[in-house]
Amino acid sequence: MQRRTFLTCAASLAALGLVPASAMADAATFGRFHAALERDPTLAVYANTVGQQAGAARITGRIPSDLNGVFFRNGPGRFELGGERHHHWFDGDGFAQRWQIGGGKVSHIGKFVDTERFTEENAAGQFLYPSFGTYVGRRGVKTNDTMNAANTNLLPFNGRLYALWEGGSATEVDARTLATVGIKTWNEDMKSMPFSAHPKIEPNGGMWNFGVLPGGDRLALYRIGADGQVQRTAMVKVTQLGMVHDFAVSEKHLIFLIPPYDVIKADDQSFADQHHWAGSGANARALRVVVVSKDSMEIRQIFELPPHMVFHFGNAFDDGATTRFDVVLHEGDALAQVGRVMRGERQKNSPARGFAAQVTLDYASGQATTARLFGASEFPRVMPQVVSRRHRQLALLSSSSRNADIFLDTVNLVATDTGKADSYRFDTGWQVEEHVLVARANARSETDGYLVGVAQDTKRGHTVMTVFDAAHVKAGPLALARLPYRAPHCFHGNFLAA
Repeated sequence: MQRRTFLTCAASLAALGLVPASAMADAATFGRFHAALERDPTLAVYANTVGQQAGAARITGRIPSDLNGVFFRNGPGRFELGGERHHHWFDGDGFAQRWQIGGGKVSHIGKFVDTERFTEENAAGQFLYPSFGTYVGRRGVKTNDTMNAANTNLLPFNGRLYALWEGGSATEVDARTLATVGIKTWNEDMKSMPFSAHPKIEPNGGMWNFGVLPGGDRLALYRIGADGQVQRTAMVKVTQLGMVHDFAVSEKHLIFLIPPYDVIKADDQSFADQHHWAGSGANARALRVVVVSKDSMEIRQIFELPPHMVFHFGNAFDDGATTRFDVVLHEGDALAQVGRVMRGERQKNSPARGFAAQVTLDYASGQATTARLFGASEFPRVMPQVVSRRHRQLALLSSSSRNADIFLDTVNLVATDTGKADSYRFDTGWQVEEHVLVARANARSETDGYLVGVAQDTKRGHTVMTVFDAAHVKAGPLALARLPYRAPHCFHGNFLAA
């Protein structure tokens, strides 16, 4: 795959409207958020962060003696600069976090990723470059990495640590100090290429990932060995390609879902604003399932499902003449709804807003069928050792019915064969982040280990690491590791055993 060919097919960043000529001030967003924050202190979860963080956690309960390692997390931390505020949650500068766990103790450090964008905007004292959902163009964009926010995931791989953003390169950070090392170029053909924030690490240690530039209707595919060397790359054509945030891998396939969006270029709009929902009305388009063969790195088959928006997958596995995968499906234009919190607005909680499902793809009939697993939820995760293989447990977060607005407060471990959930709901005022499954050494099942995550105690303004026994989630946390401060709300992370 030639990098220049991909970029030509993608019609370049300028043709996508990602290099606007002037800036739209967002001081109004700044004012609206801070007015809302005065009325609702729980919105502090989305408030701006300045500087670094470091501290020891106070432990309630007991950290298991065999839980030793580092829990890496990443998410947007800076939303405001020069009296302006980003319009979308996905726009904030990446704030990497490191939770060190060992000997029954927990410590934490947090630090901004010193991307090109972050460094230059610091010096200027104002936003300079376009973001995913905010139209700014005070300075010209040179490559995808000029806009790289490095704000979505923190991935330990092959002895290194990478802050990931889906529109550009991985950014390496020091695994001990979180100091920024610099842009990772896997090979010259992949320089500044989109590199998804959701790579899949298979049990053999190898990585699959992808990149997408919607204006070019191309998916770039990457296979990287456990030694960090690029083994294969390819490019596949997918028509009417909008934002694709995640994918799933089975033993034989790569699974992509293409939500029904039209991407319409507009020089005075952000990338998110150029996405127009096409999943409603008489001419509603389907949610497409694109299956790529790992062997050929070409499309094997395309299926259709009713129109939904998709952010995250659980896992996929091949089952005879079919492939099955977990996914969270959202009703309507969920992409636009996510940005409302930057204005201090919350989405209304409704059981009808989406659900977690297991989808079965029958290659012979060409039919895709959906089985409901769980209600409205997000952030699905499975045990690392079952990625691409048959699995029976899926971790999910949900919002309890007592909440008028969407406020993720419940941790669930769902049995995919039965839909039975082992759940724990936090007290009022707690907002839960993604939880990951961590296996014990020589684990004998998918519940032989721990469910580790982070929650925000919004009443006290503290961030808390949580540890559950994966076999007894309903019993509540084995331990809470409470920081004496609020750390930024993260999107994704991974546990690295000592």
